[in-house]
Amino acid sequence: MPYYPHKIALSAKSAMLLRRLFRENPRLGKIFADAGSEQEAKKMVRAWAEEVISGNAAARAYYRRENAGTEALGSLRWQDFAAIRILDYLDNAGREFSNPYRGGKKAVTDPFNLLWLGARNGTGGAKPLFFEDMIYLFRQLTGQLPRTMPDRERVEKWMKRWRHGLEADIISEREENKERIIKILAEKIESCEPGESRFTFEEGMSYEEKVAKVREWWGDHMFHLRFAVRSPSLLNELLDYSLDLDTQKLLERAEKKGIPFFVNPYYISLLSTRTPGFAAGADLAIRHYVIYSKPLIDQFGNIEAWEKEDKVEPGKPNAAGWLLPSSHNVHRRYPEVAIMIPDTMGRACGGLCVSCQRMYDFQRGNLNFNLDKLRPKETWDEKLRRLLDYYENDTQLRDILITGGDALMSRDKSLEKILDEAYEMAVRKREANEKRPEGEKYAEMVRIRLGTRLLAYLPQRVTPQLQGILARFREKAAAAGLKQFVIQTHFESPMEVTPEARIAVKRLISAGWTVTNQLVFTSAASRRGHTAMLRKVLNDIGVITYYTFSVKGFLENTFNYATNARAVQEQTEEKYIGILPEELSGEIRKLTARPAQMIENLAGLRDRANIPFLATDRNVINLPAVGKSMTFRTIGITRWGRRILEFDHDHNRWHSPIINKLGKMIIIESKPLGEYLKQLEEMGEDPDEYMSIWGYSVGETEPRMPLFEYPEYQYEVTGEISNFMLPDPQA
Repeated sequence: MPYYPHKIALSAKSAMLLRRLFRENPRLGKIFADAGSEQEAKKMVRAWAEEVISGNAAARAYYRRENAGTEALGSLRWQDFAAIRILDYLDNAGREFSNPYRGGKKAVTDPFNLLWLGARNGTGGAKPLFFEDMIYLFRQLTGQLPRTMPDRERVEKWMKRWRHGLEADIISEREENKERIIKILAEKIESCEPGESRFTFEEGMSYEEKVAKVREWWGDHMFHLRFAVRSPSLLNELLDYSLDLDTQKLLERAEKKGIPFFVNPYYISLLSTRTPGFAAGADLAIRHYVIYSKPLIDQFGNIEAWEKEDKVEPGKPNAAGWLLPSSHNVHRRYPEVAIMIPDTMGRACGGLCVSCQRMYDFQRGNLNFNLDKLRPKETWDEKLRRLLDYYENDTQLRDILITGGDALMSRDKSLEKILDEAYEMAVRKREANEKRPEGEKYAEMVRIRLGTRLLAYLPQRVTPQLQGILARFREKAAAAGLKQFVIQTHFESPMEVTPEARIAVKRLISAGWTVTNQLVFTSAASRRGHTAMLRKVLNDIGVITYYTFSVKGFLENTFNYATNARAVQEQTEEKYIGILPEELSGEIRKLTARPAQMIENLAGLRDRANIPFLATDRNVINLPAVGKSMTFRTIGITRWGRRILEFDHDHNRWHSPIINKLGKMIIIESKPLGEYLKQLEEMGEDPDEYMSIWGYSVGETEPRMPLFEYPEYQYEVTGEISNFMLPDPQA
């Protein structure tokens, strides 16, 4: 079908917004009225933008990419951001980008061509959200969009809007939910599968006795996994039929399409069945994990792998250049760390995170909820040793992240086996190093991490028995040279921080493990003050924040996507109140030295610094092959109003040698800024509180906190990089 965008007429609303743009900016209107050609108009717009940055030498240097980094970014004036964006728009005019996460559709950026066509012919096909973004761009350039930095009082006011799961009235509401769910399950449970006799009712038990028995089982994590909800109809019943008809139909469609459905009774109890005035909208970040969005349902079956390095062919390097021992057990992007996904129940999750970067694997069936089929086979022991040989014989690997799925979904025996084998591997690597000369020694294992969401999904999993396994492993592994023991978790909302979660975290830190959090910055989690409150509540129970991740640019993530500008706005305007003063920065590394005292030490450090939380996390996006970064420029915008971002890699850390061959990474955002703000308004937010978001078009990656750095060796590590090969560019 022929497509001629230059002939597409503007809608009435687009035409009205174009007139507003020229009315607010007479100079711009005159340029487009008087110019003899489109190129002449662009030349005059360029001169205007260059005139603005001519007053700030630092801005000129930043635009020319002669200067970079957080300090350079801090030297820009508010209007400099707008001028640099205009110049970047002009420099990249006419570029066409393929968007693999929208079926390979082409996106073209040439915003001033769209203004020209609209002004001269009433065509160009630009949508209202495009013109809205351009209006705010010129408001910023001319000073009509000021930025008033919110003070601490303002940020804390935003924080206080958000309730958390340790408050008495929230606990009380959830106790009611728990009792309702228990009574429904007592009616439905007839028996359990063979071998699960502890979840079987004895013959002749009365209904009241069954209720008492289910109430007893509630503290057993295996009960919640055994009776996790796998159908929308049962979910609605357990939620007291509180789901509206549209939501029910949506979930029924998801079920028919084959999207995995798995929500355990405990996590269901965290959802409100009504909208109490004292906590309106507080559970949205949780609810959006349970209720799948229309874009996700529409796209499931056509999802592409976000991380290019997750696509592995035997014998060939992945997109980051690494040769791997398994196509689905080991994932690697950086020289110093590789992820291991075991062939145990750890390949499963405690629930489906709607914005999971491994949704591609759920679609393929590599990740699923068939728990019985995931129990380790006899051959797993041999395979595990082979996988760990990869770490042992690699010159640079010093960090193993055991995840999945979810590391704590593995049963105690399986997890203990993995940890014991990892310990033996670390010992062998250390002993082999003793025979190597200085300068040829390998990096020894210094960090082990377990990735889990169960502290939020199912904290009952952290039993005294698991605590003992982790404590014993830490004690012997420390003697083998490991120094950092980390549970890497994912709390999405302050409402997930419950009394049960607090007990789980306490057991883990008492075992000598540091607990760190990675937040996925979904639209619901991105509301003003929400992330700041989560940081505070997590600090209160002994958790250190690690990353705040922007949602990936998948088409299926459109609903949950919070624009990158919001991530930078949150970092700049809210997180700043938790930055540790320079004179106390040396204290931060000491936090992981005594994990068992983490709660007291975090509280003491916050008190001394007079800050409500420790802003130890970095706001980033996880880029395909490139890794975590927030270093970007907004170089374009589509006629639909979706911004086009050009990312560079994080220069604060060591990357695969392929990094300089990859070049810049282009991300076309999932939704326009105006659409995101409209979504916030539908959640009950006041868009006026977010107005400065329009001006955030540039970012720089924050340096990593010292407590997340690897400890230094007392010897020189070889410069050789093993298990690496440049991928075939034709492949």
